[in-house]
Amino acid sequence: MTDALLQVDDLRVTFAVGGREVRAVDGISFTVSPGATLAIIGESGSGKTVSCRAIMGLLPTGTAIGGSARLRGTELLGLSDAELRRYRGSDLAMVFQDPARSLNPTMRVGLQITEAITTHRATRGGRQSKREAQQQAIELLRLVRIPAAERRFHEYPHQLSGGMRQRVMIAMALACRPKLLIADEATTALDVTTQAQIMELLLELQEELGMALIMISHDLGLAASYADEVIVMYAGKIVEQAPAAGLFGAGGAVRMRYTRALLDAIPHLERPAHTLLPVVTGRPPDPTALPPGCSFAPRCQYAEDDCRAKVPALAEHVPGHRWACWHPCENGAAPHD
Repeated sequence: MTDALLQVDDLRVTFAVGGREVRAVDGISFTVSPGATLAIIGESGSGKTVSCRAIMGLLPTGTAIGGSARLRGTELLGLSDAELRRYRGSDLAMVFQDPARSLNPTMRVGLQITEAITTHRATRGGRQSKREAQQQAIELLRLVRIPAAERRFHEYPHQLSGGMRQRVMIAMALACRPKLLIADEATTALDVTTQAQIMELLLELQEELGMALIMISHDLGLAASYADEVIVMYAGKIVEQAPAAGLFGAGGAVRMRYTRALLDAIPHLERPAHTLLPVVTGRPPDPTALPPGCSFAPRCQYAEDDCRAKVPALAEHVPGHRWACWHPCENGAAPHD
């Protein structure tokens, strides 16, 4: 796609742990268009966060990274940290999962936002007075709907609620109006009401600023409600990808067994009282010793011999919909229904 904001091709990330190789991300490819929302979902350890940290250049030194990640044609992989600073903040930014751990507890939140503004401005070779940076920080606090922004500017993280701390993190990420924002489990630690407020805020800011959004989550409900495109990851690979409306809408077209299992595990009010909640049985595979064939086969009740012998390729079986499964669900429903 020539109009893609971000083009990722065959991204691979390998860690060395105890003399063994851990392939955390194993050849994933996707694109993000300007202004679009992409949701990357899957269980913990599936490679969601690692893939985005690789794009941001935030993985430990010595990590083996292969493939390509181009931001408007500029290759990000292989750039030095100094070169990446020219793109972090102004072109792409990331909101992390736990604001309590990401914010400095010894600094007032306003100064932390001001620091982000002045640092990125200096990286771009510009200058900004302390007063101008502080005023911009207060405007950012207003932008993320924090009341009494002037007073909150002078408060410490522990004086703010979880939702407000997350809003501060979003304000810092938006300091230089990035073209692409990555939200890594940005609502996981919040209650349901605050979670909805943060997501609505992100969508409002996305429209207001014209930025694209990558939403990393294990919550399929969020993906169904807010994403344009959905990627499902398992054991470092993409196992299904489709437009959210087609995947989760009426008569949804889920094909991959893992995606179906995740959907079945979502609580529904129409279920009879006291019925057991379906679960995805078993545990995710050891990334240092993946099973032969489909990585999900040991947990799939419908796996057959070919599932355990051969790795299914991720292919576009219908326009816009890719999946990797030897025996996909029929019409998006659970098999044998």
